[in-house]
Amino acid sequence: MDVESLAFRTDIALLEQTGSVAEDRGTHLVVRTPLEPSFYWGNFLLLPAPPAPGQVDHWVREARREFPGAEHVSIGMDRCEDGATLQPLREAGFRVDTVAAMTTGAVDAGPPLADGTEVRTLVTDADWDQEVDLNLASEPDDPHLTREFLQGRAAANRALVAAGLGHWWGAFVADQLVSSLGIFRAGEGLARYQNVKTHPGFRRRGLAGALVRAAARDALEGLGADTLVMAANPEDEAIRIYRAVGFTEGGLHAEATLLPARD
Repeated sequence: MDVESLAFRTDIALLEQTGSVAEDRGTHLVVRTPLEPSFYWGNFLLLPAPPAPGQVDHWVREARREFPGAEHVSIGMDRCEDGATLQPLREAGFRVDTVAAMTTGAVDAGPPLADGTEVRTLVTDADWDQEVDLNLASEPDDPHLTREFLQGRAAANRALVAAGLGHWWGAFVADQLVSSLGIFRAGEGLARYQNVKTHPGFRRRGLAGALVRAAARDALEGLGADTLVMAANPEDEAIRIYRAVGFTEGGLHAEATLLPARD
């Protein structure tokens, strides 16, 4: 299967650099991360397009067969120009998101930040511990984001940094990490942003935009990238930040997750 979505192509490239495997089944891809079996978007099926009506159960069974120990089912769709085609997945209980791949080759300078804000890369163990804490604070209601899972993700991202593939950037206020993101080489001339987030108590201060700009300069000047790739929900408020920085939207893809039952 040829992957058209620049977002999925760069996602898979980064996953493979941390030990994941993408297996081509012809009609679809199977992406697996053996060391992190509970990672929703490290263990998923990638289809060319949304399943046809009546085919959702088939793909759920296929996912269960490929990932027999997983509690979740995650299905990515490489193209999705019509949101109505996702309705069968919603009716089957999936949480469904439409995502835009955004790209740019340059960013604007941006406004200055308030005094007392430091923008830099994460370096120390304490910095990475704060990255885990920030994730927990940013998504307090997501049962998937346990401390153990986030520590595993931080270790994987730190390994990418150690390999010279990019950096994890943070905005600090009074030595507290309050916003962060990653930027990594993800193919010839490509660099991909990862996990942009800001602490709820520090939003609407321009922190995410400042990090996007700092990481862009890092990638364009230091990683040999000429195209920066971002993925964002078209309905999410954050997409306005990325547009203002200089990103433009390309094609749409979709992500569907059937979550484990909770008591």
